[in-house]
Amino acid sequence: MTLTRRLPDLLIEPVVRMALAEDLGRAGDLTGQACIPEGARMRAVFAARRPGVLGGVDCVRLALLALDPAATIELKARDGAAFEAGAALVEAEADARAFLAAERTALNLLGRLCGVATLTRAYVGAVEGTGARIADTRKTTPGLRALEKHAVACGGGVNHRFGLDDAILIKDNHVAVCGGVGPAIRRARAAAGHLVKIEIEVDGLDQLDEALVERPDVVMLDNFSVGMLREAVARVKASSFAPRIEASGGVSLDTVRAMAETGVDVISVGALTHSAPSLDIGLDAL
Repeated sequence: MTLTRRLPDLLIEPVVRMALAEDLGRAGDLTGQACIPEGARMRAVFAARRPGVLGGVDCVRLALLALDPAATIELKARDGAAFEAGAALVEAEADARAFLAAERTALNLLGRLCGVATLTRAYVGAVEGTGARIADTRKTTPGLRALEKHAVACGGGVNHRFGLDDAILIKDNHVAVCGGVGPAIRRARAAAGHLVKIEIEVDGLDQLDEALVERPDVVMLDNFSVGMLREAVARVKASSFAPRIEASGGVSLDTVRAMAETGVDVISVGALTHSAPSLDIGLDAL
């Protein structure tokens, strides 16, 4: 499966420039200025040390262009493409000082986003054929949410709400303050615009029954056992109103297949973004 995708430069460039500014500090790259002759050129390849799924390749392009607008850059694949160990992902030629100053920012972002895309692809593969979809959460690195959620999509996952302003998601603490599932959903329904969906998190079958009476758009079954998930899916399908069913909590590559086989529609996995290891990618001079 190859899902080639593109994230607009408008979303990537501020992140890249912030990362470059953090690295260059007040005086720039002291090592490059001391050791590299002015005007020297460098040609190099960003190469994968391990197999994976590409995410964030445009971060490399924008990092290089930010420091050398005349750099020539060849993207060997697009985001969403799978690659093997040793694959050349980007080849570029640029001013040597600029290239080496941009190297770490480019590698950090590329490795991080390839790691998210690669882990997501593993989860998507684990539930293949069940009909369940793998979704991310808001457990993202501050400042990198747009890029990390893009990487999830590159891996074949789907994006949950981007932020608090996307949809109404009533969680356990909202329920506690409101005095129950029913009152919380009714208050949300009264305030929601006609395009705003309402999701309710429930932590037991009794709360699920209460929620179904109020007809939410989505029910999130939080930390349900596989047996409880099967029973919950049966209750939803038997009700007069059948919302979408999301499972969350306790999800791992070891458990996700069994959860998917219960008939849930979506499984949200915080680990996609909060626990994905960065993929090992290196820069090799040519």
